[in-house]
Amino acid sequence: MNILVLHGPNLNLIGSKSAEIGEKITIDKINTGIRRHIRNENIQIKILQTHKQFHAINFIQRNRNWADFFLFAPMSWARFEYAILDALKMSNINTIQILLSEAYSDVTKSNSIFSEFCTSTLIGAPEKVYIDGIDLIKKTV
Repeated sequence: MNILVLHGPNLNLIGSKSAEIGEKITIDKINTGIRRHIRNENIQIKILQTHKQFHAINFIQRNRNWADFFLFAPMSWARFEYAILDALKMSNINTIQILLSEAYSDVTKSNSIFSEFCTSTLIGAPEKVYIDGIDLIKKTV
């Protein structure tokens, strides 16, 4: 099974936000947690964090025939990035939207343009919600 993970804008700075609330979460810790969770499983993964819409679209388009599933944390893109939504629709990849808990983001399922398209939306703490996404994918296969 092949999974794409796309971290949207500013997730590289999650460590600064987590420090404000007394946690020690970084994008590297999230990625390491994902990789540890799939170790010894028949899962291949590609991970990208970007602020640039065109990088996100290229990542989706270039991997559309490779990927079975897509974990996507849109962050601020959740409200206005229709070009990314179009790329997802045209690529037809099973997509799970990852939204971070209130302490990290004000994006909700109701204000995300991706919610209707995605097969599921998971909301939670950054160190756990991606793992929940992987587990959901494993249950559907």
